[in-house]
Amino acid sequence: MSSPALAEVTTPVTEILAQGAADLRFEDIDADSLAVAKQCLIDWFAVTLAGAGEPLTAILAAEAMEEGGAPRATLIGSGTKGTLAQACLVNGSGSHALDYDDVARAMGGHPTAQVGAAVLAVAEDLGVSGRDLITAFVAGYEAECRVGSLVSPSHYAKGFHATATVGSFGAAAAVGRLLELDGEAMARAFGIAATQAAGLKSQFGTMCKPLHAGKAAGNGLLAARLAKRGFTSRPDMLEVSQGFADSQSDDFNVDRATEMPKRGFHVRENLFKFHAACYMTHSTIEILRDLRDEAQIDPDQIDHVDLSVFSGSLAVCNIQEPDTGLEVKFSLRHTAAFALAGQDTANIESYSDVNAQAPNLVALRRKVNVVGDGGPASLSTAKITLHDGQTFERSFDVGVPAEDVAAQGLKIDGKFRSLVVPLLGEAKAEALLADLHDLENLDNAGRLLSHMADWQAG
Repeated sequence: MSSPALAEVTTPVTEILAQGAADLRFEDIDADSLAVAKQCLIDWFAVTLAGAGEPLTAILAAEAMEEGGAPRATLIGSGTKGTLAQACLVNGSGSHALDYDDVARAMGGHPTAQVGAAVLAVAEDLGVSGRDLITAFVAGYEAECRVGSLVSPSHYAKGFHATATVGSFGAAAAVGRLLELDGEAMARAFGIAATQAAGLKSQFGTMCKPLHAGKAAGNGLLAARLAKRGFTSRPDMLEVSQGFADSQSDDFNVDRATEMPKRGFHVRENLFKFHAACYMTHSTIEILRDLRDEAQIDPDQIDHVDLSVFSGSLAVCNIQEPDTGLEVKFSLRHTAAFALAGQDTANIESYSDVNAQAPNLVALRRKVNVVGDGGPASLSTAKITLHDGQTFERSFDVGVPAEDVAAQGLKIDGKFRSLVVPLLGEAKAEALLADLHDLENLDNAGRLLSHMADWQAG
């Protein structure tokens, strides 16, 4: 262990985090954190609606409809409802299908995909208020960031996908808060989530990566509902020997897991994606796009490009020769080629099999050399060398939370409109966006799903 040996730990971490989730009240949430929480949900609807047309989402929806069950929550994009578990699986997976959803550094993964899917399914079923939905969402977000902080960085380095594993705790905390679990029951929910938590990074670039988010949402749903019924579990599964941390990490960072974030809540530090690819490619995209525009660089002038990125990125998004649009999202070389060629990296249509194999982009990506370094996880340094010997170099880090929350909100609204208006039409898209902006004043948050109840993707 890099922190105190697990055998020496006396801090009841599971109890502390569970009690914190159970005790959270809407009034505890500061204005900036409230604003960002709503931005997370706006972003969730945008990427989930856009992801509903992806083949993997269609497969999961078809499986749910063939399975059948009580129609209690909307399966977005199917024009029908399914069970709560089916809604978690379909909507959670759909929200991560494009890899365009947000990121939390403390968690080490994508925070909203699974928590959003779980709380919205239950909110629609129970008809809870917007205030209660927001409170539950923040409780879940906070829980997964604290669990992620507890086991980072070795949990992710070992090959576990934190969105799947740590995200199961977030979904459990969020649903548990909606079900009004007390601290003791919430600790059992954490234990039930812990024994289900799974998801492997080796699946990146396949349909299984987004499946992780859907499974995490369902894991949390089941954990909280079983705990509500009195289902038993160890109440100390985070810290116990052969528990979650002991079996899936070499770290046990008690202080990081239990301290207050600098800005009050972890959700305030949420990082949104404005390129539809793995977040670890974003700094590189920003640098190369800016250098190309500022120096008016023609791709044909480029001799080679050197990228220096966080060494951990090499095991996440360094597919050398992607063959599919999905693999392009996890290729530093190909997304670099996109940026240099002027391809719109915010447009989900850019990540196609055709563009993965386009001769001009393949030739350009083969000019890109990638090496790892010991810098911050989201920092990138890029150096462009032209045939005439000119060089252009810059470093950038996208992993810095926005200072101006209102300006960030305008960007999120723009992303929402660009993805949702073509699908639902302007009237329904704007009505949904208005309800999301006014979420804390809605008596029934299930109203959000009514805007797409009969919409069918594709």
